[in-house]
Amino acid sequence: MRSRPYDRAAELPADTHPRLFVAVPLAEETRRAVEALVGEVRGAVEAGAREPRSEVRWVRLDGLHLTIRFLGPTEIARVPELAAVVDQTAAASPRFRVSLAGAGAFPTPGRPRTLWLGIGHGQSELAALSDRLNRGLQPAGWTLDDRPFRAHLTLGRSDGRREGPLAARELAARAARFDASFEADRLVLFESLTGGGPARYVARHEARLRG
Repeated sequence: MRSRPYDRAAELPADTHPRLFVAVPLAEETRRAVEALVGEVRGAVEAGAREPRSEVRWVRLDGLHLTIRFLGPTEIARVPELAAVVDQTAAASPRFRVSLAGAGAFPTPGRPRTLWLGIGHGQSELAALSDRLNRGLQPAGWTLDDRPFRAHLTLGRSDGRREGPLAARELAARAARFDASFEADRLVLFESLTGGGPARYVARHEARLRG
């Protein structure tokens, strides 16, 4: 499949600085497996929740992805150059397997703000992809992100939510038996659209990894 050019849909509101990020999307079969896992966790949390309720804010499960680099508000005029870097990075990166393994919460399961699934196989390949993208972005004017990279799959936001610790425990228990993997074959430039509930992620450019 050839790279798809950036094309902001005409029906979307005009925005001169769309919020962008680059990520590896989950394969559909894996996405459905994660959706089923989250459904189990939500059911257990609802059964054990205290009143008054204070629900975890789960992400939209139709756009699950592993973020490689968050770019934030970006001038539209710079997007073609950014898309070219995505193409170059993908062309230099072989496909690889990714497995989802374990779960956790930031900063701690007892006081969680973010709930996530971890990465088993594929962590080093994702880190290499991130490094390659970051170095490609530097000549285009983006700063080098030299923070240690460790991929994870964000599932929910639980800061200040009464059910947060319970959700973290239920997720960890069920993730211990969870087994799902997929082939990382694409690098995608996403736009994050906010308002009216959880953010919606729309693919604006994609490039196939080598292989």
